[in-house]
Amino acid sequence: MTDPLSNTAPVETLVIGCGNLLRGDDAAGPVFVRRLWDRGLPPGVRCADGGTGGMDVAFQMRGVPEVILVDACSSNSEPGSIFRLPGSEVEHLPPLTGINLHAFRWDHALAFARWLLKEEYPKNITVYLIEAEQLEFGTSLSPAVDRALDRLAELLLPQWSCLNAAATSN
Repeated sequence: MTDPLSNTAPVETLVIGCGNLLRGDDAAGPVFVRRLWDRGLPPGVRCADGGTGGMDVAFQMRGVPEVILVDACSSNSEPGSIFRLPGSEVEHLPPLTGINLHAFRWDHALAFARWLLKEEYPKNITVYLIEAEQLEFGTSLSPAVDRALDRLAELLLPQWSCLNAAATSN
């Protein structure tokens, strides 16, 4: 898929940050996307701020081979813990009847995208969830989640750079 913002490099990996910037650690996904933009993305990697608009997430995945979703979670684990979850574990949810746009989450977006995109559905989806410490309105990121976002960026950026270096040497 060609990146509509640059019209030059095909998009091989789409990183979507989900969450609400107004609710403390729930902002983890959108803040992560902004950090990647600030650090600079290698060719073929594009970011999208999924914010709280899950349905838009489904359309942005069309034809992209790899999608990475980043969001906060609340599982009573240590704040800042990072969980890696294959998208295949959550893309086959029960029917979406009765879901309204305000309750449409990233896991619903995966199920919706699987149905909508059919053969254009991404081949590889990975979800990274970061354990939240505070989710109250008007709070900022906790130090634990702030550090976790840097750790995740340090994990992913070198992988993409290596993939792009291998692709250009072939």
